[in-house]
Amino acid sequence: MWLINSPIGRKVVMSVTGICLILFLTFHCAMNVAAFFSGDAYNTVCEFLGTNWYALVGTAGLAFLAVCHIVYAFILTAQNRRARGNNRYEVTASYDKVSWASKNMLVLGLIIAIGLLLHLFNFWYNMMFAELVGMEGLAHAPADGFAWIVDTFQNPVFSVLYLVWFVAIWFHLTHGFWSAMQTMGWSGKTWLQRWQLIGCVYVTILMAVFALLVISFWFGFAPSMA
Repeated sequence: MWLINSPIGRKVVMSVTGICLILFLTFHCAMNVAAFFSGDAYNTVCEFLGTNWYALVGTAGLAFLAVCHIVYAFILTAQNRRARGNNRYEVTASYDKVSWASKNMLVLGLIIAIGLLLHLFNFWYNMMFAELVGMEGLAHAPADGFAWIVDTFQNPVFSVLYLVWFVAIWFHLTHGFWSAMQTMGWSGKTWLQRWQLIGCVYVTILMAVFALLVISFWFGFAPSMA
């Protein structure tokens, strides 16, 4: 199958999964906006999702997309290193057109993966997983997402780690956004710079919302439960 065996096919898989993950981040960002205004409003969203079948299906699909994206990232990196051979050990000139993010996508991806594990532990484990298995003795109810946010981001260590994570995601996505469009054939000489600008603005807004949420709760600007 060309999607697996072909280098172009692998890049298409990377692009499609990457675009889907960006769409999920958009949904997650929209959901988090409620936490700026009301703890009850945010918990209503959490209860709507909970362990309902659509939330479980969405979580399974998201996990599949993330695993595919990570696996193909390693495959493409190994493929590129084999293609370069010993040239990768030579000192090469650094061109302005080659962004720092494009040269460090694997490193950024590893930082993002580690941050994802931390995020899953802080929220998914204490919320969806805890509700699924009927876990007892937790600090808060699984559906009380607002309380979990407060606990997590009032911890300065977690807050700093999350902010570093967001910076890594920003670098990764600002390159990945326009690169995906280019791979899918939706970018030409005219649209390349447009996609780069659109991607930069779009991703910056997403990450700014996430970062502002962390900072707000870290410094005690969180709203009440009402």
